[in-house]
Amino acid sequence: MQWSEEALQELAKVPKFVRDMAKKAVEHEVTGSGRTEITAEDVQHSRDKYLGIVGKKSAKYGIRIAVVRCETVSEVCPGVACFKAFNQRRLNFKDYGPDAEIVGFFTCGGCPGRRISRLVDSLKKYGLDVVHLSSCMGLKDTYPACPHIDEIKKNLETKGIKVVEGTHH
Repeated sequence: MQWSEEALQELAKVPKFVRDMAKKAVEHEVTGSGRTEITAEDVQHSRDKYLGIVGKKSAKYGIRIAVVRCETVSEVCPGVACFKAFNQRRLNFKDYGPDAEIVGFFTCGGCPGRRISRLVDSLKKYGLDVVHLSSCMGLKDTYPACPHIDEIKKNLETKGIKVVEGTHH
C-alpha cells in the first residue's frame, strides 16, 4: 500500500495511541475500493466515517480505559502506580485528554488470562475504548513477564479494542 506525503501528514494528526488502528482502517477502506495508493482525502474520509461516532461519544464522556494486571503480582501490588500515572497523564497515559476515565481495573484471572475476555465483553457494553496491559505484565526483571501477553493482546484486538502495553513503566 502506497501512502502519499499528504496522507502521512494527515495520519500524523491522529492521536498516537490510536494511530495504528486508524492506519489499518484507512488501508482497509482503500483496498476495498480496489486502489493501492492512499491520499489525504482517504484519511479524511476514514476519519469522518470512523471518528464521527467517537467524536459524539467523546463529547459526552471521553475515552474509556480499562487496566488489566497480572493475577500473581496483584498479591503484592495495590495498583497505586498505575492510577498515579493515569491521574497525572504520564508515561503510557500521556496522550489522553482530561475527559478520559478508567472504567475498569482488574486482574487477568491467572494464566492464560482466562478472565480478560469476559470482563472486556462486559465493559464494551459501557463504551470501553482502550485496554492497557499493566506494566507488571511486561516486566522481565522485577516480576516474571507474562508468557501469554501476545495472545491476550491479539484476542483483545480481534474484539475491536485498542491495546496499549504498559501503564507506569
